[in-house]
Amino acid sequence: MAENQIKIEDVSDTALWVAHYRSLESERSDALFRDPLAKVLVGERGQKIAENMQDIGRYTQWAVVSRTVIIDKFIQSLIAEGVDTILNLGAGLDTRPYRMNLPSTLNWIEVDYPKIITLKNERLKNENPRCRLRRVTLDLANEKERTAFLSEVNQSSKKILVLTEGVIPYLTQDQVRSLAEALRAQSNIHYWITEYFSPEVYKYLKRSLRTQKMKNAPFQFYPDDWTGFFEKSGWSPREIRYSGEIAKAAAREVPMPWYAALFMLFASKAIKERLGKMTGYMIFEKR
Repeated sequence: MAENQIKIEDVSDTALWVAHYRSLESERSDALFRDPLAKVLVGERGQKIAENMQDIGRYTQWAVVSRTVIIDKFIQSLIAEGVDTILNLGAGLDTRPYRMNLPSTLNWIEVDYPKIITLKNERLKNENPRCRLRRVTLDLANEKERTAFLSEVNQSSKKILVLTEGVIPYLTQDQVRSLAEALRAQSNIHYWITEYFSPEVYKYLKRSLRTQKMKNAPFQFYPDDWTGFFEKSGWSPREIRYSGEIAKAAAREVPMPWYAALFMLFASKAIKERLGKMTGYMIFEKR
């Protein structure tokens, strides 16, 4: 396979990359979740992308596993509170409608670019979701189409949870603000699950090796105050689960260079706790 075929060419390729890590987790005897369809979706291209990203992939793999566990638990708790529609924006190759224990009456809507939707429709055509599943092709940057779509979903639902998994970092601050305000404007959208990064993490995300590997799908969202940014658009943090907590509970060590591991051996409890809370996922609730 030619070299230019194994590099990340756009944001859609990152879906193949992270789905490969879900596939690897599913094959472990001590897997924290089972996602058998991830391998079906990834194919050879996804595996080759992961091989090309191995220089920065160890931490990403760990982060994908922890975020999957966190989001699964968030979804289960919010369904128990009466959520009847889950709107997965930038759904990528997520397979939760097939692998999670969900109410058959739940409405699950996946939104992404045509390339991703076409791939999923083809490779999962013989699989049966456990809830009502609908896929929609939509460019979320098109405000007119986005507004019309959100209004339609809002009118047909009572209590909506929005999920943006691995989406927000690729957007600019103006784009995130516009999305946050658009979601808040819909009366039946109550909750929003998205990632959390401490500003202390930004320097690692901006390292030259990572930015070079990700040059066709760069991270752009680096607010001074992560939660404060969303609060200004009317979204209050309700709950946060940190990746470090998941790793500790599951006895999964955070991958790090030898010198960082040596530092951690002698770090104080306060420093270890702070470092364990640098990334995670949050539930925002509309004010």
